[in-house]
Amino acid sequence: MPGSATIHTVQRMKQDGRKIVAITAYDYSMALWIDQAGVDIVLVGDSLGSTMLGYESTIPVEMSDMIRAVQSVRRAIKGALLIADMPFGSYGADVWESVQNAAALMKSGADGVKIEGAACIPAIQAMVDIGIPVMGHLGFTPQSVHRLGGHKVQGRGEDGQRLLESARTLQDAGCFSIVLELVPSQIANEASKALAIPTIGIGAGPGCDGQIQVVHDIVGLTPAKYKHARRFVELGEALKSAVREYAEAAREGSFPSKDESFE
Repeated sequence: MPGSATIHTVQRMKQDGRKIVAITAYDYSMALWIDQAGVDIVLVGDSLGSTMLGYESTIPVEMSDMIRAVQSVRRAIKGALLIADMPFGSYGADVWESVQNAAALMKSGADGVKIEGAACIPAIQAMVDIGIPVMGHLGFTPQSVHRLGGHKVQGRGEDGQRLLESARTLQDAGCFSIVLELVPSQIANEASKALAIPTIGIGAGPGCDGQIQVVHDIVGLTPAKYKHARRFVELGEALKSAVREYAEAAREGSFPSKDESFE
């Protein structure tokens, strides 16, 4: 069952000047707590490739991985808008196949899909035409990491104007929102002012209409630390400490206690 938020909810937030809060989730247990925290958008990102599956990039992620993750997160999400990434190779020049894959994610419980770049306009238009909400994604696009030469800021110099043009193209194609990743703050600000649809930033400064982060990055569940991702808690260290205490208690025989056992 869809959550209470809709694409119109987040679009109204831009109109009202209220910041949009988005975050990733990949499984039921994490999504349950995230939804209770009161975010506006939950993204089932293909970043699950690195956070959950141990891949070095998002490239190996399959449609089957995304479908299972969307189904799991959907069971937990009651309030937020649920968006699903379309993984590498699931969209492109073949419009029919692109639409079919987007429809599969919608049938799995997504409220919309996210597509990287501005090279698949016919596919985006076809999805929108049949009722599939599409979120765009510009700047650093992880599925293009090999072409971009690594995790680098995009949109500096003359590339900034090209990024703004791409943003307008995505808006005209029917996207309801656009993620701007690793983009200079000035360019992100310009895009946010120029577009009628919301911009959601990650490493794009405070001027975007909203912010999105990978949940593992901001709660300390990833070894790497990124400039754009503030750590609000160190869950990884807390988890390691708790497991160590459990192991010590089990080895010395103090766990389980009498109160933790049955007659």
